[in-house]
Amino acid sequence: MAITEAFLQTWIESRTRFSNLLKDLKQEDLPKKLIHTNNTSGYLIRHIGDVELLFAKNVFGALDLKVLAKTVALKHDTGEWTNLQELLDYQQEAFKNLKVIIEKQTDEDWQQTITTKEFGTKTKAEAIGRIISHTAYHAGQLSLTLKYGQTVDQN
Repeated sequence: MAITEAFLQTWIESRTRFSNLLKDLKQEDLPKKLIHTNNTSGYLIRHIGDVELLFAKNVFGALDLKVLAKTVALKHDTGEWTNLQELLDYQQEAFKNLKVIIEKQTDEDWQQTITTKEFGTKTKAEAIGRIISHTAYHAGQLSLTLKYGQTVDQN
Protein backbone atom coordinates (compact mmCIF):
# COMPACT_ATOMS: atom_id res chain seq x y z
CA MET A 1 0.00 0.00 0.00
CA ALA A 2 1.29 3.44 -0.89
CA ILE A 3 2.01 5.98 1.81
CA THR A 4 -0.68 8.37 0.57
CA GLU A 5 -3.33 5.66 0.62
CA ALA A 6 -2.30 4.63 4.16
CA PHE A 7 -2.51 8.22 5.44
CA LEU A 8 -5.84 8.72 3.67
CA GLN A 9 -7.35 5.59 5.22
CA THR A 10 -6.03 6.56 8.66
CA TRP A 11 -7.49 10.08 8.42
CA ILE A 12 -10.88 8.88 7.15
CA GLU A 13 -11.16 6.24 9.86
CA SER A 14 -10.17 8.65 12.61
CA ARG A 15 -12.69 11.21 11.35
CA THR A 16 -15.53 8.76 12.04
CA ARG A 17 -15.30 9.87 15.69
CA PHE A 18 -16.72 13.15 14.37
CA SER A 19 -18.90 12.05 11.46
CA ASN A 20 -20.72 9.38 13.49
CA LEU A 21 -21.87 12.09 15.92
CA LEU A 22 -23.60 13.91 13.09
CA LYS A 23 -25.90 11.04 12.14
CA ASP A 24 -28.42 11.68 14.92
CA LEU A 25 -27.83 15.41 15.29
CA LYS A 26 -30.93 17.57 15.65
CA GLN A 27 -31.44 21.28 15.15
CA GLU A 28 -32.04 21.77 18.88
CA ASP A 29 -28.58 20.29 19.63
CA LEU A 30 -26.73 23.16 17.95
CA PRO A 31 -27.00 25.81 20.72
CA LYS A 32 -26.03 23.37 23.49
CA LYS A 33 -23.02 24.19 25.65
CA LEU A 34 -21.34 22.55 28.58
CA ILE A 35 -21.42 24.50 31.83
CA HIS A 36 -18.46 26.91 32.15
CA THR A 37 -17.61 26.67 28.44
CA ASN A 38 -18.10 29.05 25.56
CA ASN A 39 -18.48 26.83 22.51
CA THR A 40 -21.80 25.51 21.24
CA SER A 41 -22.21 22.28 19.32
CA GLY A 42 -22.81 24.34 16.19
CA TYR A 43 -19.54 26.21 16.67
CA LEU A 44 -17.58 22.99 17.12
CA ILE A 45 -18.98 21.52 13.90
CA ARG A 46 -18.18 24.71 11.97
CA HIS A 47 -14.70 24.90 13.53
CA ILE A 48 -13.78 21.38 12.46
CA GLY A 49 -14.84 22.23 8.90
CA ASP A 50 -12.94 25.52 8.96
CA VAL A 51 -9.71 23.87 10.04
CA GLU A 52 -10.04 21.04 7.53
CA LEU A 53 -10.41 23.60 4.75
CA LEU A 54 -7.40 25.55 6.04
CA PHE A 55 -5.35 22.35 6.04
CA ALA A 56 -6.46 21.55 2.48
CA LYS A 57 -5.34 24.97 1.31
CA ASN A 58 -2.37 25.95 3.48
CA VAL A 59 -0.82 22.57 4.28
CA PHE A 60 -1.64 20.31 1.36
CA GLY A 61 -1.69 22.89 -1.42
CA ALA A 62 -5.30 23.37 -2.60
CA LEU A 63 -4.42 26.96 -3.47
CA ASP A 64 -7.57 27.62 -5.53
CA LEU A 65 -9.75 26.85 -2.52
CA LYS A 66 -11.57 29.84 -1.03
CA VAL A 67 -11.69 29.60 2.75
CA LEU A 68 -13.63 31.82 5.12
CA ALA A 69 -12.62 30.27 8.43
CA LYS A 70 -14.79 32.41 10.67
CA THR A 71 -14.28 30.36 13.83
CA VAL A 72 -10.52 30.67 13.47
CA ALA A 73 -10.63 34.39 12.66
CA LEU A 74 -13.07 35.30 15.42
CA LYS A 75 -11.56 32.92 18.01
CA HIS A 76 -14.87 32.70 19.88
CA ASP A 77 -18.42 31.48 19.44
CA THR A 78 -20.78 34.19 18.21
CA GLY A 79 -23.83 31.94 18.42
CA GLU A 80 -24.42 32.15 14.67
CA TRP A 81 -23.94 28.47 13.83
CA THR A 82 -27.52 27.33 14.24
CA ASN A 83 -28.56 26.02 10.80
CA LEU A 84 -28.20 22.25 10.88
CA GLN A 85 -28.32 21.64 7.13
CA GLU A 86 -25.78 24.38 6.41
CA LEU A 87 -23.40 22.94 8.99
CA LEU A 88 -23.79 19.39 7.71
CA ASP A 89 -23.20 20.57 4.14
CA TYR A 90 -20.20 22.67 5.21
CA GLN A 91 -18.44 19.88 7.08
CA GLN A 92 -19.08 17.50 4.17
CA GLU A 93 -17.61 20.03 1.74
CA ALA A 94 -14.56 20.37 4.01
CA PHE A 95 -14.18 16.59 4.12
CA LYS A 96 -14.39 16.30 0.33
CA ASN A 97 -11.87 19.09 -0.28
CA LEU A 98 -9.35 17.70 2.18
CA LYS A 99 -9.80 14.16 0.82
CA VAL A 100 -9.25 15.27 -2.78
CA ILE A 101 -6.04 17.15 -1.98
CA ILE A 102 -4.66 14.35 0.21
CA GLU A 103 -5.25 11.92 -2.66
CA LYS A 104 -3.08 14.15 -4.88
CA GLN A 105 -0.04 13.86 -2.60
CA THR A 106 2.79 11.71 -3.86
CA ASP A 107 4.64 9.43 -1.48
CA GLU A 108 7.57 11.87 -1.64
CA ASP A 109 5.34 14.83 -0.70
CA TRP A 110 4.90 13.51 2.84
CA GLN A 111 8.47 14.49 3.75
CA GLN A 112 8.03 18.03 2.39
CA THR A 113 8.09 20.65 5.15
CA ILE A 114 5.49 23.37 5.43
CA THR A 115 5.35 26.29 7.82
CA THR A 116 2.21 27.83 9.26
CA LYS A 117 1.79 30.45 11.94
CA GLU A 118 -0.52 28.11 13.87
CA PHE A 119 1.90 25.22 14.41
CA GLY A 120 5.27 26.14 12.94
CA THR A 121 7.30 23.94 10.61
CA LYS A 122 6.23 20.33 10.12
CA THR A 123 6.44 17.70 7.45
CA LYS A 124 3.17 16.88 5.72
CA ALA A 125 3.34 13.50 7.48
CA GLU A 126 3.42 15.30 10.83
CA ALA A 127 0.66 17.64 9.67
CA ILE A 128 -1.71 14.76 8.91
CA GLY A 129 -1.28 13.73 12.54
CA ARG A 130 -2.14 17.27 13.56
CA ILE A 131 -5.44 17.35 11.65
CA ILE A 132 -6.34 13.88 12.94
CA SER A 133 -5.76 14.91 16.55
CA HIS A 134 -7.51 18.27 16.05
CA THR A 135 -10.68 16.65 14.76
CA ALA A 136 -10.61 13.95 17.43
CA TYR A 137 -10.10 16.54 20.19
CA HIS A 138 -13.09 18.61 19.11
CA ALA A 139 -15.18 15.50 18.37
CA GLY A 140 -14.68 14.57 22.02
CA GLN A 141 -15.87 18.02 23.07
CA LEU A 142 -18.84 17.72 20.74
CA SER A 143 -19.75 14.30 22.10
CA LEU A 144 -19.76 15.58 25.68
CA THR A 145 -21.68 18.70 24.68
CA LEU A 146 -24.34 16.69 22.89
CA LYS A 147 -24.67 14.30 25.83
CA TYR A 148 -24.49 16.71 28.78
CA GLY A 149 -24.84 20.20 27.32
CA GLN A 150 -27.74 22.52 27.82
CA THR A 151 -29.13 25.37 25.80
CA VAL A 152 -28.43 28.58 27.66
CA ASP A 153 -30.51 31.67 26.96
CA GLN A 154 -28.20 34.26 25.43
CA ASN A 155 -30.36 37.23 26.48
